[in-house]
Amino acid sequence: MGATSAGNPAHWPAGLPRSLDYPDVAVGAILAGAARRWGDRTAFHYQGQDISYAELARQAARFAHGLRARGIGRGDVVAIHLPNIPQFPVAYYGILLAGATFSPCNPLLPPDDLAFQLDDCGAVAVVTLDFVAGSLAQALKNTKVRTVIVAPLMGDAVDLSTLCDGAFAECGVNFAEIGAGQPDTFPEVDIDPRTDLAHIAYTGGTTGRSKGVMIPHRNVVVCSLQYACWGAGALPKLDEAGGLTLDQIGSEEEYPVRLGTGVLVNVAPWFHAMGTIGYLNMPMLNGSTVVVHPRLDVPAFLADMEKFRATTLGGAPALFSALMADPSFETRDLSSVRSISSGAAPLPVEMINKLREKFPDATLVEAYGLTEVTMGVTANPPHRSGERKAGTVGVPVFDTQVKLVPVDAEKVDDSTPGLPPGQEGEVCAKGPQVMVGYLNRPEETAAVLSEDGWLRTGDIGVFDEDGYLSIVDRKKDMLIYNGYNVYPRELEEILFTHPKVANAAVVGRPDSKAGELPTAFVVKSGEVTAEELMEYVNAKVIHYKKLREVIFVDEIPVSAAGKVLKRELRERL
Repeated sequence: MGATSAGNPAHWPAGLPRSLDYPDVAVGAILAGAARRWGDRTAFHYQGQDISYAELARQAARFAHGLRARGIGRGDVVAIHLPNIPQFPVAYYGILLAGATFSPCNPLLPPDDLAFQLDDCGAVAVVTLDFVAGSLAQALKNTKVRTVIVAPLMGDAVDLSTLCDGAFAECGVNFAEIGAGQPDTFPEVDIDPRTDLAHIAYTGGTTGRSKGVMIPHRNVVVCSLQYACWGAGALPKLDEAGGLTLDQIGSEEEYPVRLGTGVLVNVAPWFHAMGTIGYLNMPMLNGSTVVVHPRLDVPAFLADMEKFRATTLGGAPALFSALMADPSFETRDLSSVRSISSGAAPLPVEMINKLREKFPDATLVEAYGLTEVTMGVTANPPHRSGERKAGTVGVPVFDTQVKLVPVDAEKVDDSTPGLPPGQEGEVCAKGPQVMVGYLNRPEETAAVLSEDGWLRTGDIGVFDEDGYLSIVDRKKDMLIYNGYNVYPRELEEILFTHPKVANAAVVGRPDSKAGELPTAFVVKSGEVTAEELMEYVNAKVIHYKKLREVIFVDEIPVSAAGKVLKRELRERL
């Protein structure tokens, strides 16, 4: 099953070809094109301060020159250990303009995990925030890092002699000092977009130790264009100076959010693949204004959506769940929203229905991807007349093939036939956004990536007759009960339809006789017993899929990207 879906126009963005012409440029061309096209338009709004597109480009250029003045450039890895604050995009584009490689780090990583990641990617420099620098101070001795760039939570500078008991006294430099006195034009750096790595992005680690995913500049450009053009009804083009921009050919009727008019309140972490592509690079191409929130404060988030007349709402299911649970959600005037996008984890159908009720004038597009494909491979149609199927993640985007193979298939390549519609199998993807491999892990790369470019995702999916993909579950999350395959997501979907269930996740409890017992962790929103919930679910499933236990909890653990941390739940069992 490939990008052609079933040939129905309702399955494909209005007026767009099946294949795009991707300019062979580095990621810096995204910022260059945006700065020239959008100029003084606000790129980022943060705590009352505006940064224009032109100013962002100047700051990133100075940062890039500052790195190069310190001997950091092509072939070097610079990690960003920051929440969503304005210094993040400055550092991100500055790193790439300098020719170096960006490696994102969750600022809440424990010291041991942070040390592993920094050492694994060979980072020579780290950009951090004084407020979260304690874990970096503990990790530093086990890394190759020689420069620590510290951004202040408040004020203009940090006293590095006292921060973390002087851990950065010798290697530290204030963020503002990096670009001080440097040119505000982009440095001339010879970058090969097809071979030079833009990102070494680490997998979420929801099932084990993270792996470094190698993403060249071309992948970032391609994936950003695939989804920006998909969502805006646009085609890529270069401006007169070689900057990357978009030509919006879709009509206003089909694509009501026009380029240069979008407003997004964002809490999706930029250190995650969905954040870096979907909420940093794509807004650059679209000319959107991003109202930046470093963490989720639901009342503040909703207040800014209302205040700034947000046109777009996007994130992971955990965000939507939190917003809908707020008492003010129903009374807020959010009528400006015209598009909703969801990714990172499956969106329960019950939640989709509630969002459609609240936002009747918005298209709700659920997409699917993973770190190994830069960001994504499928999406529901974004144009207003397109057919969006609740519970599916849509069809393959431009220049992307997706097929399903038996879970126990020994190999997957061009010759491997795909399973027919209605038959569940492992999702495999091929396209120009697929990674080149895992850093320093040739055996693990070979296990998931064929020589002809097919990636085994580890997800279980099923196609319908129209070519829409539904994700059934993670292969690693599948549990075995008395020899039968049980997919937790099916049970979770049923739990979400119960009016007293606020959140839920299902894992397997090890059992010497049955193998694994389907066990639900539930956050309840009202009075309900475990027995009532088991009876509610079990009346709707075949005998071997029945829940055997319900455990009530205050919250379901999720990663910063919004993925449920099922390994933590298994550890509790």
